Amino acid sequence: MLKHTPLPELNNFLDQEVVVVGFVHAIRDQGKIKFIRLRSENSSIQLVVLNNHVKAFNQTISLESVISVSGLVKATKQTKEGIELEVYDIQVLSLADTLPIPVAAEKGAGEVDIANRLDYRWLDLRRPENHRIFQVWTKLEEGFRSNLLGQGFTQIYSPSLMSTASESGAEVFEVKYFDTKAYLAQSPQFYKQMAIASGFEKVFMVGPVFRAEPSFTTRHMTEFTGWDFEFAYIESHHDVMDMEEAALKSGFSALKKAGLIDEEISIPFIRLSLLDAKIKLSNQGVPSEKKHDLSPVEERELCTTIKEETGSDFVFVTDYPIEARPFYHMRHANNPNLTKSFDLLYKGVEITTGAQREHRINILESQAREKGMDLDALSNYLNFFRFGCPPHGGAGIGPGRIVTQIMSLKSVKEAAFLPRDVKRLSP
Repeated sequence: MLKHTPLPELNNFLDQEVVVVGFVHAIRDQGKIKFIRLRSENSSIQLVVLNNHVKAFNQTISLESVISVSGLVKATKQTKEGIELEVYDIQVLSLADTLPIPVAAEKGAGEVDIANRLDYRWLDLRRPENHRIFQVWTKLEEGFRSNLLGQGFTQIYSPSLMSTASESGAEVFEVKYFDTKAYLAQSPQFYKQMAIASGFEKVFMVGPVFRAEPSFTTRHMTEFTGWDFEFAYIESHHDVMDMEEAALKSGFSALKKAGLIDEEISIPFIRLSLLDAKIKLSNQGVPSEKKHDLSPVEERELCTTIKEETGSDFVFVTDYPIEARPFYHMRHANNPNLTKSFDLLYKGVEITTGAQREHRINILESQAREKGMDLDALSNYLNFFRFGCPPHGGAGIGPGRIVTQIMSLKSVKEAAFLPRDVKRLSP
């Protein structure tokens, strides 16, 4: 490993000679002195190059070149770090060509069209604010995972290739698979339930999800990372909501501890039925575009209202009609037109769909027929329930949307390392 001192540790080396490495973030040439801002991940330092260090002063460098620098750490009141490095020598490890998009925010990077930024995603990701996106991802998942592991969950890893579509058969990617065809999984739903039928009482997973939706909104991608969990011996979908609320609060606590957000979540997540949500929205003059679901406008307005009334950014909307839910969601015994299901909204965006699942084979088959499903095509899935299966439930979560809302990003694509949408398959 190239020996160097990390930039955040330079304060420990005042009046000492060190070697530092990084990207050239900015250059100011003032004739007999040059100022270079050196960046390494989320830290930076000002380099001062005097013309009496002739070789260093005359070294050819460009913005975003990668350099190794030796020099003296000095205290100064002229920089936000309170230190700078008087340069003795510069070695160019990689000389950068003229940049197709700016990287330094002060050079107008924020004004570049998002499509151009994504075309050069590896450059766009050099911006410190974009590094922070993935710090948030990492800590949020760390806290979420820690909570589930602490409650005895086991992580499992399901395949992305399936012999049948994982939901209704719509909006799936079909791929050639030797002499037959396969489908990219819309979710690991069936495999989570298989784990429950296998005697795993609590499981979770992190993996890719594929949706062949011709959608061009700021909330959709054709491939994204999903968090999923499923657990057994529940009494209702409220047990699932309890589990998710605790796990997400743990994730936000990890963010607070890391200094990535200012406040933890202390307020309980609000819960109300879809019917009550519709009534609340109607009383405020918000039109209902969908009878059995909430439109994006309704989601935003509902979250705004709940925030004003309770202070909570999180709203569970429960008890969706059977028309809006898949066949495997359990229905209320006292109202079979409603499912034991929920969505979780965060700051105006749906981030989760969950439910208690139907585990009784005869009812599951009946509900599938009612939805017009082909039981033969579902035979592998239905067989999971023929030999005993505990009552269970779970949820699928879109962490990219959570990160988008935490950081007030304009599009969920900005929260993805390499986003995939209808028109983008590279880089």
